[in-house]
Amino acid sequence: MIKSMTGYGKSECTVNGQKLVIEIRSVNGKSADISLKSQIIPKETETAIRSLIAEKLYRGNIDLFVTADNSASPDTKEINGDVLAAYWGQLRKLSTREDLSGLFGRQDTGEMLQALLKMPDVIEVKKFEPDDEGKQQLIACISQAADRLDEYRTAEGASIERDFSTRVSNILGFVDEIEKHEQERISAIRERIVSKLADLPVDYDRNRLEQELIYYIEKLDINEEKVRLRQHCKYFIETFNEENPGKKLAFIAQEMGREINTLGSKANHAEIQKTVVRMKDELEKIKEQTLNTL
Repeated sequence: MIKSMTGYGKSECTVNGQKLVIEIRSVNGKSADISLKSQIIPKETETAIRSLIAEKLYRGNIDLFVTADNSASPDTKEINGDVLAAYWGQLRKLSTREDLSGLFGRQDTGEMLQALLKMPDVIEVKKFEPDDEGKQQLIACISQAADRLDEYRTAEGASIERDFSTRVSNILGFVDEIEKHEQERISAIRERIVSKLADLPVDYDRNRLEQELIYYIEKLDINEEKVRLRQHCKYFIETFNEENPGKKLAFIAQEMGREINTLGSKANHAEIQKTVVRMKDELEKIKEQTLNTL
């Protein structure tokens, strides 16, 4: 099954009274490059989390974000009395200054307290330290987010598969177009060579000419390239059903490119050359998509 390497998954959970928001994002990558972008993940769980993500998501540049929603958990916050007292002491000293006495006279105690609580470091957030059960709950929540990212990848993969099928079908259609010009191409090559010889002031062996023409035209024969290209296209489509076929599809696309390039080098025909360019354009878009295919 084709899946995209790009995806996003999110889940939320409450661990030891702390509400956590888990987000996982992924983009294309050659291997599983996992970054844990959170300072609240317990060190002792990092190995298990990395193994879990690598198993579920297989490949890609993957970022895991774990954030605490402190606004939803009042118990996670504490007032630092020492800092509050220090700010209060400074305000009392300022209130004795004649040039500021009017300002302090207009403030009641409640307003002063509200202002002090907004000062830096007055409100402290307790460090998230889950117990063993909480750690398992955290890992389970991360697993849920990874599953949702995988669902996103699957949906994107269906779109990629349709695009692949359309472009491979276009390439096969171009092979059929090339066949329409083949007889015309051989006749044109023969006529061009005979015409150039007729312009030369020399006599030549016509039987030998026919032998050389047959040899030359055989070297320009593109039937094998067409057969192999059709086989590669068929194999490309069949590979959709394999698990995580992205790398294999990229290899097959390279083989398709070799046959298309050979068709172009042997063409010796303007219309066939134009068709080869269109085939290359379709193949280039296929290659771009394989870079984002799991």
